[in-house]
Amino acid sequence: MPKFKLEYIWLDGYTPTPNLRGKTQIKEFDSFPALEQLPLWGFDGSSTKQAEGHSSDCVLKPVAIYPDPARTNGALVMCEVMMPDGVTPHASNKRATILDDEGAWFGFEQEYFFYKDGRPLGFPEAGYPAPQGPYYTGVGYKNVGSIARQIVEEHLDLCLAAGINHEGINAEVAKGQWEFQIFGKGSKKAADEIWMARYLLQRLTEKYGVDVEYHCKPLGDTDWNGSGMHCNFSTQYMRETGGKAYFEALMKAFADARADHIAVYGPDNHMRLTGKHETASIDTFSWGVADRGASIRVPHSFVNNGYKGYLEDRRPNSMGDPYQIASQVLKTIATVPTESVSAAA
Repeated sequence: MPKFKLEYIWLDGYTPTPNLRGKTQIKEFDSFPALEQLPLWGFDGSSTKQAEGHSSDCVLKPVAIYPDPARTNGALVMCEVMMPDGVTPHASNKRATILDDEGAWFGFEQEYFFYKDGRPLGFPEAGYPAPQGPYYTGVGYKNVGSIARQIVEEHLDLCLAAGINHEGINAEVAKGQWEFQIFGKGSKKAADEIWMARYLLQRLTEKYGVDVEYHCKPLGDTDWNGSGMHCNFSTQYMRETGGKAYFEALMKAFADARADHIAVYGPDNHMRLTGKHETASIDTFSWGVADRGASIRVPHSFVNNGYKGYLEDRRPNSMGDPYQIASQVLKTIATVPTESVSAAA
C-alpha cells in the first residue's frame, strides 16, 4: 500500500488572532484516504497556548481533507482541537460551536500584503513608492514587481489542485498588496477553505523569502490602504424570495447588532474603519447601493432583481476568523422572521 503524507493543520490558542500550525504523519492507505479513515492525533498544547505544561495533551480531530499538490501522495487535513478525551471541543475551537447552514453561501475577499525586510514588497528602503493609483489590478514591473505575481499565480494553481473553490486574484490598491477570493456553501465549508488557502499561501512564500502580512492596517495612520476580508453572503430566502420589506428589516437587524459584528470582525479594526479610504466608521452602520464606503454594499443586481441576491459586508478585516464572521452574519439574519415580514409586505 502507498504511504501518504498527512499534514494535520489547526488553529492555535494565540489571541486575538490564532496562527496556523501543521505537522505531518505518515499512514498507509490503498488510495487517497476518506475523512472517516483519518485517526485522531495528539500534540503538545503547551507550545501553542492551548494547555499547561503539567497537562499538555491536546487532540486533533480531522474535519476536512484536500489533496496536497505540493507533495507526492500528500493530503491537507483541516482539524479541530479537542480536549484529551477527543470529544470535548477545546476552548480555542471556534469551529465546533458556530452556526452553520448549507443554504447560506459565503464569498470571502482576502486581502493581504507581501512583506520583505520589514516593509511591503516593492517599497524602497526609506520612504514610500509613488502614491496609490496604478497598483490596483496593475500590470508591469513598476506596479507589481517581479516576485508577487509569480507567488499569487502559483498559489492559485495550488488551491485549484487541492479542490479549494478559489474564485480569483488581483493586485490591490497599495503596492505589495493582493487579494484572493474563496466561495463556499455553508459557513464551515467556506471558512475551512479560507484557512486552508491561507495555509497554502504562507507555506508557499517560505521558498521566496517573503512573509504574508495580514494586519488590517500595517502602514498605520497613513493614506496607504488597509486590508479587509469583505464577506459576501446570501441565504436561500435572500436568493429566492427577498423583497424590500425583508431587506429593510435585515438592515435594521444589522444596525442593531453593530457591536456584536465588530467584536468578531478582526482586531485593530478601529485603525481601518475610520470613515476614510472607502470604509464606514467603526462607530456607525450604513448601507448603500454600489457604495464602497458603506458598512454593507448593496449590488445593483440585488435591487434590480426585486431585492433578491447577495449582500457584501465590507467591515470584516484581513485578520478576521471566517468561522466567527460567518456565524455572526447568520446569527443576525436569524433574528429577522421571514414569515412576519412576508405577511407585512
